[in-house]
Amino acid sequence: MAGAGLRATARRWLLCRGHGGPRAASSSPSCPGCGPPGPGAHCPSTPRSAPADGADLSAHLWARYQDMRRLVHDLLPPEVCSLLNPAAIYANNEISLSDVEVYGFDYDYTLAQYADALHPEIFNAARDILIEHYKYPEGIRKYDYDPSFAIRGLHYDIQKSLLMKIDAFHYVQLGTAYRGLQPVPDDEVIDLYGGTQHIPLYQMSGFYGKGPSIKQFMDIFSLPEMALLSCVVDYFLGHGLEFDQVHLYKDVTDAIRDVHVKGLMYQWIEQDMEKYILRGDETFAVLSRLVAHGKQLFLITNSPFSFVDKGMRHMVGPDWRQLFDVVIVQADKPNFFTDRRKPFRKLDEKGSLHWDRITRLEKGKIYRQGNLFDFLRLTEWRGPRVLYFGDHLYSDLADLMLRHGWRTGAIIPELEREIRIINTEQYMHSLTWQQALTGLLERMQTYQDAESRQVLATWMKERQELRCITKALFNAQFGSIFRTFHNPTYFSRRLVRFSDLYMASLSCLLNYRVDFTFYPRRTPLQHEAPLWMDQLCTGCMKTPFLGDMAHIR
Repeated sequence: MAGAGLRATARRWLLCRGHGGPRAASSSPSCPGCGPPGPGAHCPSTPRSAPADGADLSAHLWARYQDMRRLVHDLLPPEVCSLLNPAAIYANNEISLSDVEVYGFDYDYTLAQYADALHPEIFNAARDILIEHYKYPEGIRKYDYDPSFAIRGLHYDIQKSLLMKIDAFHYVQLGTAYRGLQPVPDDEVIDLYGGTQHIPLYQMSGFYGKGPSIKQFMDIFSLPEMALLSCVVDYFLGHGLEFDQVHLYKDVTDAIRDVHVKGLMYQWIEQDMEKYILRGDETFAVLSRLVAHGKQLFLITNSPFSFVDKGMRHMVGPDWRQLFDVVIVQADKPNFFTDRRKPFRKLDEKGSLHWDRITRLEKGKIYRQGNLFDFLRLTEWRGPRVLYFGDHLYSDLADLMLRHGWRTGAIIPELEREIRIINTEQYMHSLTWQQALTGLLERMQTYQDAESRQVLATWMKERQELRCITKALFNAQFGSIFRTFHNPTYFSRRLVRFSDLYMASLSCLLNYRVDFTFYPRRTPLQHEAPLWMDQLCTGCMKTPFLGDMAHIR
């Protein structure tokens, strides 16, 4: 139904544009794709002529506004919603799976998907470490984890205690800067950065998202870290306590690290795998299918063998190692990809290290540490015939794509929820009208009399309200992880740069043949798509439209 509705809508657009055969556009002032004209009827996409001098310009602008309202309503039948599939794989780059001979995987949040119930456990444990070991105030214990507060991909200015969302052009999205749990006024944000929203590249981040004073939170485990950081800052500010911002950030980061280093997270998962590990049967199905089609598999993870072994036994079974040609644990990514010094070490069944020199990587054996250069030399798995999946854009994918030419797949669990929101009627109508109104604002700004400026200011206010509504559909504080109001986020920019494919989970591979070719959609550049949606119908390139845009010439 959705596809039929979209095709019908597209056909109406094509008919209006003069590509529909016998119903093509003519010199008639009415638009053949919008039905026969009636008394006083006006095709919303055929621009009204500007009023003569002295006429009511305000009435003219509001008439164009109402025309556009009707157009947006007519072009969005109910079937147009639910077009995107949360279980689909999305391509940034053309890739044929028939060319892929070797599949590699990270473990956490790639082979093993974890339930959100893990995040409050991490938050609570790190909070207690701060209080009991770092001697932070007992009052911090009153804070609980709020899963709706932060999103992945945010930046944190350590010296300003500012958590914020930044777009692909290094601009802070106003309305998304928080100090503690409170929003920071837009004027204050601009003042903090020298009268601009722009963050210079040298401050933003290094290759792995860590600049001299600003850090980007890129993995899913960072959600409880951002929440705890904000809660601790909130407590200190709320109680008027002075604190060193750099020390506070380091203490919180160390407390979160202790949760992982001390093995607390591993213990929780191992004690209740049914609760914490999701889609284990689908992981087994993906791996078995690839092996059945003659693909070679390997695993490179930073997690310890005992933890990975228990998880894989839960998802796949006791013989899980027979599916993999190479298994590497405690790899120390991203250093694994750049540091040539660490040799591979073999582990026995009890996890004890062997001292013999590794001259080949054997199937069924477990290896620790090592480096990618020895891995390439021993396996000869090079270039685009290798496809590696991971959830961390920097630690898992960046080096492999940019330095070694591997194909990469990003696992983005948030994608499933965001697509379900995009598929709602509320989002579709809000976004479409927002875009139409923006196009109207661009063209009607040629009218600069007092009444017209008042109308334009009213529209600008409505546009801002629409943007805030659309943002809040995803997250009340920060919006979508993929977009600011109109630009891609910095996270999206890295996603496109470092991954050929991205998907909500590894199980999405089950929806495609092993020789399937993924083609990225051709998204138009700005100079390739100069028209707004209301200009797609007949007459958009005739004199009335050119008259609206005369100020450009």
